[in-house]
Amino acid sequence: MREEILKLIEEQKLNDLRKYLESINSADFPSLFEELEEDKILIIYRILPKEKAADIFAELEPDVQEKLINCLTDKELKSVIDELFFDDEVDLIEEMPSNVVKRILKNVKPEDRKVINELLAYPEDTAGTIMTTEFIDLKENMTVEDAFKKIRKIGLDKETVYTCYVLTIDRKIIGVVDVKDLLVAEPTALVKDIMNPNVITISTLDDQEEVAKMFDKYNFLAMPVVDKEQRLVGIVTIDDAIDVLQEEIQEDFEKMAAVIPNDESYFKTSVFKHARNRIVWLILLMLTSIITGGILNNYESAFVSLPILVSFVPLLMDTGGNCGSQTSTLVIRGFSQDEIRLKDFFKVWWKEIRVALLVGTCLAIVNTLRIFIQYGFDQSKLALVVGLTLILVVVLAKSLGCILPMLAKRLKLDPAIMASPLITTVVDTCSVLVYFQLAVLIFGL
Repeated sequence: MREEILKLIEEQKLNDLRKYLESINSADFPSLFEELEEDKILIIYRILPKEKAADIFAELEPDVQEKLINCLTDKELKSVIDELFFDDEVDLIEEMPSNVVKRILKNVKPEDRKVINELLAYPEDTAGTIMTTEFIDLKENMTVEDAFKKIRKIGLDKETVYTCYVLTIDRKIIGVVDVKDLLVAEPTALVKDIMNPNVITISTLDDQEEVAKMFDKYNFLAMPVVDKEQRLVGIVTIDDAIDVLQEEIQEDFEKMAAVIPNDESYFKTSVFKHARNRIVWLILLMLTSIITGGILNNYESAFVSLPILVSFVPLLMDTGGNCGSQTSTLVIRGFSQDEIRLKDFFKVWWKEIRVALLVGTCLAIVNTLRIFIQYGFDQSKLALVVGLTLILVVVLAKSLGCILPMLAKRLKLDPAIMASPLITTVVDTCSVLVYFQLAVLIFGL
């Protein structure tokens, strides 16, 4: 695709280039633009049809958007902005540096600027920040024919035409109707006889992640957003909900890996910023190893008397860390999908205890056989120490993997911060303590 476009540009075959660009799906342009030089991007963008250019612009990475804005004339920039939906305009303004924002606002219609300012005023990560005010509203006494006349008249400027909302004079929502229902109805039928009066709404101040989850639950293409007076002020569409879920998943993965969340992509984040995002947690986790070292020092006489004890420390620490990570991952996933709630604490914990006993017993049996094969049957005490430690460590690890994310949730923190690195560090310390304490008791050291 890239080679073909560059060839047409070099040969100055702009008509052929226009036809070729029209055949390319809008979703393919962002990745294409990342591979092209700035002057080539500008040529392509100016050749594209106005509506397609706006669709592509909304999907571009912020740095590419900024480059384009700096290259476009005010007239061209105004043309682009006029084609954008309000939620995309808000996203653009939030991403751009102040000097670029001034130029954008300069080219925004005065009436549009008022709407944009209202959207920007909503608290961060709420439904108000991701909604658009461009939707189709109908009146209950309209006929189907009248409804279609309105949809044809204003539909091109709206985010979606598939779902229409029925409002009263004071803009309170009383029903919702799909275009499919209108299509199969008689032209003379009234909207109030077709609409669904059981409308599920969201508030402007609802958390955007919870809103996104509602799309999965109800399978909607759009959801109406109401203010404190229950007036319809906007809609959230499925594409914006998907973007929110992707951002939240990425943030959770970063927290689970003990990395400070970062909005920028991997390659566009500098080496310094990558290091800064990781070093804080790494220092914290490294310093906690001092506790493990102190415990080992306390039992120095034990592994001096029986050096073979030391060889099982990595096995116990790794097993405990892995078991804790498994449980924490499942619990965090359960929270994200609303399958697990705080009231389920004892139910989840009891289930993990039973799983831990089964897993720990199996691991202990396998490891006992391994000790007998490798060291002989006279090492029954060693097998007993390691086996009991494995069972206790697995129970402890799975308990912590369950308790810590739930504790974070109870404290209104993100459960993801209690994932693998932190749980592994805590379990490592506990594993060493349990192991050597059992060794001292059973071997009489």
